[in-house]
Amino acid sequence: MTFKCISIDEAKALIDKGSVTIADVRDAGTYLAGNIENAINIQQDSMYEFLAAADRDQPLLVYCYHGNSSQGAADYFFNQGFEDVYSMDGGYEAWRLKY
Repeated sequence: MTFKCISIDEAKALIDKGSVTIADVRDAGTYLAGNIENAINIQQDSMYEFLAAADRDQPLLVYCYHGNSSQGAADYFFNQGFEDVYSMDGGYEAWRLKY
């Protein structure tokens, strides 16, 4: 098993339960223009720092613009030892429209 794709509603429920790391894999400018509260912006230059500090036992929710790039990132994080990894379908655009 690898990562799981979840809807924005499932992602919201996961966030509301707490104890989840939220990874925004969009570019820094887009992240600064709007993001999910408590999300960490992760890019190539900050990846190793994130991996060194992250709790791999805590669920990890990954999102991007529309839910495509986050799937590759979620697979990467799963292969780096994260146990519960989720990619948010629809990405931040879908989230922004609803929440």
